[in-house]
Amino acid sequence: MSDRPVLTEESGAPSADNQRSQSAGPNGPLLLQDHHLIEKLARFDRERIPERVVHARGSAAYGTFELTKDCSAWTRAHFLNGVGKKTDTFLRFSTVALERGSADTVRDPRGFALKFYTEEGNYDLVGNGTPIFFIRDPQKFPDFIHSQKRDPFTNMQEAENAWDFFSHSPEATHQFTWLFGDRGIPASYRNLDGFGSHTFQWVNAKNEVFWVKYHFKTDQGIKNLTSEEAARIGGENPDHHHQDLLQSIEKGQFPSWTVKVQIMPAAEAASYRFNPFDLTKVWYYKDYPLITIGKLTLNRNPDNYFAEVEQAAFNPANFVPGIGPSPDKMLQGRLFAYGDTQRYRLGINHTQIPVNRPRTKEGAHNYGRDGAMRFDANGGRTKNYEPNSFNGPAETGVPTYAGVEVSGVTGAHKPVLHKEDSDFVQAGALYRLMKPEEKDRLIANIAGNLGKVTRDDIVTRAIGHFRAADADYGNRLEAAIKALRAKR
Repeated sequence: MSDRPVLTEESGAPSADNQRSQSAGPNGPLLLQDHHLIEKLARFDRERIPERVVHARGSAAYGTFELTKDCSAWTRAHFLNGVGKKTDTFLRFSTVALERGSADTVRDPRGFALKFYTEEGNYDLVGNGTPIFFIRDPQKFPDFIHSQKRDPFTNMQEAENAWDFFSHSPEATHQFTWLFGDRGIPASYRNLDGFGSHTFQWVNAKNEVFWVKYHFKTDQGIKNLTSEEAARIGGENPDHHHQDLLQSIEKGQFPSWTVKVQIMPAAEAASYRFNPFDLTKVWYYKDYPLITIGKLTLNRNPDNYFAEVEQAAFNPANFVPGIGPSPDKMLQGRLFAYGDTQRYRLGINHTQIPVNRPRTKEGAHNYGRDGAMRFDANGGRTKNYEPNSFNGPAETGVPTYAGVEVSGVTGAHKPVLHKEDSDFVQAGALYRLMKPEEKDRLIANIAGNLGKVTRDDIVTRAIGHFRAADADYGNRLEAAIKALRAKR
């Protein structure tokens, strides 16, 4: 019998499972009845004011997406049908863990949040500068971020907290390998690839379903900073990446990205070698090759940072007809959490702020009324309920995306493993792809950070994950940490 206190809900009732969200069967969508998840995410969304709770420090610009390959075979989304079609966009880059006053050059994933102002409404693709993430279940997200943020006592980021969480979360091995590798600190936002990261659904006019992953390949080339370069540049100019993006656009040197997708027919998901909805894994290019579909170009800076960048609100639940979610559990959690945090941070009328307002021909038509900061006519004399007999807005009756067949008993389930599922296989493959000098920097970066941890059990567990990915990886890391300790 453990002598540890029992984890409870806010009400004091014991929490049965703090690792897995409840779903409709092992691979189905998440359930609204999961009070523990909803309470945990809702509380997490309200922990910081007025900054974003994550991705607080950001830079952004307006641009254009031009379609170079018709995608009507896979999706009926209008902005993806018709070669040459152009769509206005707004792209926000960001760091994740620290606050607005931190430096651009910290070792951290980069947010890559893209808003398409399409003729059918706004489509938000809220991705990252990495194709993967640390965890696969939103139940763990608040805990993960807490481990990365300032410690309640020291008020500093603590390596022990981050590595303690990692040592108990083997699924993070792939992302930690990416983060502490050369791509962990981009040289600028212009030299960064972007990814939708999650798997999304595309459905065409025939109601055929496909799973899709988005890739934005920088046309400026991948460039990164070493830890030493980042420390120097960050010390001299914490706004380095922001300034670089701002000035390049002001000079007419417009950064661009070639937009590519991977397409998987829906029927192939169940038998794929990995769970295709697991955010800690990538789809292999040899299985689903990259298909070039367009060009994204940033060509205009915002005129007012607060009005347009700080008040920008991205929500991965903002889909347009022909695009929808997948059973990716992290995406499912974000469908709630992002809209909720924007309603808290900016208010329920945040979609009327110009940067967030849809640019459809008729604008937005719904029965939402009142609320703080309502600055339009608030619907005037029109009825505020539906159905009505006064020619008010009516539903289309056409689903935005296709449904997903589900079955099983509700509850928190262990994942159903595919034939090659493992928390370590892709991390090991990534390590073995690195050149010798890249491996040297990776080992040095991890050892320099993990070596700050004083508890041997945390260090041993963490090294064990890297050793499970690749024996040489773990052995070299263990030796590097021993060498660092011997010098102290």
